[in-house]
Formats: sequence, C-alpha cells, structure tokens
Amino acid sequence: MKFAVIVFPGSNCDLDMYHAIKDEIGEDADYVWHDDLSLENYDAVLLPGGFSYGDYLRSGAIARFSNVMKEVVQAAEQGKPVLGVCNGFQILLETGLLPGAMRRNDSLKFICKTVPLTVENNETMFTSSYEKGAEIQIPIAHGEGNYFCDEDTLEGLQENNQIVFTYSGNNPNGSVADIAGITNERGNVLGMMPHPERAMDTLLGSEDGKKLFQSIVKHWREKHVVNA
Repeated sequence: MKFAVIVFPGSNCDLDMYHAIKDEIGEDADYVWHDDLSLENYDAVLLPGGFSYGDYLRSGAIARFSNVMKEVVQAAEQGKPVLGVCNGFQILLETGLLPGAMRRNDSLKFICKTVPLTVENNETMFTSSYEKGAEIQIPIAHGEGNYFCDEDTLEGLQENNQIVFTYSGNNPNGSVADIAGITNERGNVLGMMPHPERAMDTLLGSEDGKKLFQSIVKHWREKHVVNA
C-alpha cells in the first residue's frame, strides 16, 4: 500500500508520519509537496501536524488553497482513506471535507502531553483493529484543538456514528462533547487532534497509535482481495 504524506510550508510532523508508515507498519510512503498536482498513484493520503503557513489568519486557512488540496478532495471523493492529524485535521475542516471548526484551547495555552482516548466507533477503516470502548494513550500537541460545531451538526455526528475518538476523563481543550476525532459521513476521511504517529513504539510511551495505521492497511488489503 502506498501512502502520500503531504508536506506544507510549516509542517513538522511529516517525518513522524513517514517513519510510522515505512519503519513501523512496513508500507510504502512518499513525501508529496503542497504544489504537486496529482495523487493518482497513492492509495491513502496523510495530512500531518505542524503549523502550515505559520498558522496565519487561522490554522489551516491558507493551506486549504494549496494546489494539492484539490487532489486531496478528489481522493476523498474516490473513497480513498484520508487522515488529517492536528494541523491536518484543521486543514480538513477549512477545506470542508469535515464539518465544524477549531478554536483556541479553552485554557488559551499550548498543550503537549499524552492523554487517554476512548474508541467510540471501531467500525471504520481507521479503527477496525481496536475494540469498541477501548481506552488508548495518544499524545496531543496543540494550541487550537477546541473542536466546535453547532447543535444540529453535533446531532448529525452522533446519529451517523461519526465521532470516532473522545477524550477520556478530563477534556484537555474544551472541545464539544469531548470530541478528539471525527469522520465524514462516508467514513473514509478522519480528522483527529491527537497524534497516533507519535504512539508507535513503547519506547516512546505508547504503541496505541499503531492499530490505526494497521486498520487502514487491513481495509485496503481486504478491498483488493475482493476485487482481485
């Protein structure tokens, strides 16, 4: 399986994403520059964390206009897995691939620590290797991770089972309904503030992020076996 790791000016988690795929999962990955005009040769798209374009205007607001984002939208429309982590999640919100918006943490401080998450939905291409209700340990590192949506949108997310991860115990940033990660209605676009690519080895404190990437690969292999 071949992954595209999108690199924007200001990305700083692209190396972590690449390492997670190449060295921990054993699949193929390329860095794809924000000006590239095709993702045709890739099976999945990863939007990493960082501070794209210095977070000017607001997080992800400029990155959404990058040339490659037209291709990301097309990949999503084709049903390919698209994962946005931290700043990548913010970019997906700005692009309209996911509903809602991101606000400053309610503490108005940057937060960097490992937090417990609950797997709310394990029936997605990103979470099928987890047990429903499992508590996992994943790092966060953000200043604008306070997810917000209106009541109608929240009701839709809940009814469609699009809330994939929630914060367990204390909500670190004030996000609505303790939301840590959501998918689109189709289930092939996931945005999450915590960093699964930083939880790939017990040496770093947790390997709970590994099952997310393994789930993507499992879904891809099952799909290709059926179509073979």
